[in-house]
Amino acid sequence: MAGNSFGTLFKLTTFGESHGPAIGGIVDGCPAGITLDLVAVQKELQRRKPGQSAISTLRNEEDQVEFLSGIFEGQTTGTPIGFIIKNKDARSNDYDALKEVYRPGHADFTYSAKYGIRDHRGGGRSSARETACRVVAGAIAKQWLAQKGIQITAFVSQVLHVSMPLIDQPLSPDKIEASIVRCPNEAVAQKMIEIIEKARDEGDSLGGVITCVCSGIQPGIGEPVFDKLNAVLAHAMFSINAVKGFEIGDGFATTLRKGSENNDSIRNGKETNHDGGIQGGISNGKDVFFRVAFKPTSTIAKAQETHNVHGEKVTLEAKGRHDPCVLPRAVPIVEAMSAMVLMDMILIQNSTQA
Repeated sequence: MAGNSFGTLFKLTTFGESHGPAIGGIVDGCPAGITLDLVAVQKELQRRKPGQSAISTLRNEEDQVEFLSGIFEGQTTGTPIGFIIKNKDARSNDYDALKEVYRPGHADFTYSAKYGIRDHRGGGRSSARETACRVVAGAIAKQWLAQKGIQITAFVSQVLHVSMPLIDQPLSPDKIEASIVRCPNEAVAQKMIEIIEKARDEGDSLGGVITCVCSGIQPGIGEPVFDKLNAVLAHAMFSINAVKGFEIGDGFATTLRKGSENNDSIRNGKETNHDGGIQGGISNGKDVFFRVAFKPTSTIAKAQETHNVHGEKVTLEAKGRHDPCVLPRAVPIVEAMSAMVLMDMILIQNSTQA
């Protein structure tokens, strides 16, 4: 079945549902001989896991990854890396009332339209729970990339109308992780936390923007025409639940400039990077930076009008445990997908020259 795999040479295939016994994946195409820090892999999962702060879902999953194959004595063997993450705190009865109701903003109706059947327990396969598998694969890729001097840093740069100044350079991961909202600007982070808590108390939710900076990428990474580096990054980001927008470099702001203002050059002694480190779909050696827009969490406690499977109008007051704002937990997912893209495209690049 198409749609459950991502990547060309470094490829991840995931499986599992939100309220099934486990989720998991297979990473194929990972080169042999990579020494993996499995503790670091688990730390990446801890950054994404539910229940990590007062502004995240109360679902309490350990998200302990168990590797089944492809790793021997701490090194990759070149064979498929299989892993599972068991679901231990699923409360499927929270969703009994949704058996015949389509939740607004969710994939309930569209999955029914596509397959003729759906798992109503937390959205099943459409749940963001699946993204934990991406974090595992991304953690492997990040370690390989780090050996080549490539660093990927994402952070929350906007929640609703509260935003921090534009940054197109890598920041200290420690400074980002010091905030439960994963915003490196302390004053802005506090305002973000306050409006998230207010939305939560009102039974509502908020969206916002995650900025990601990838530094240390050599020139020449990316394929011509259909597999441009920026195109594949956009594909990766739009595959993440709740993503509604992507812009690389200065993005839509470039439409307000003349060519003489926008072409990257040295201005006032500083080299500009309006293109976000990519030209013609290929990296130019500068930092690659982009922004990803996330919509507000669809499941909210406020009463909403919707339809059931019989086409009748009903009022829904959703139950369950959900994030009032998905952005803090989405930061490691954005980093993971970026790492998978970069590792895959660097491996492809290594195969294009003698």
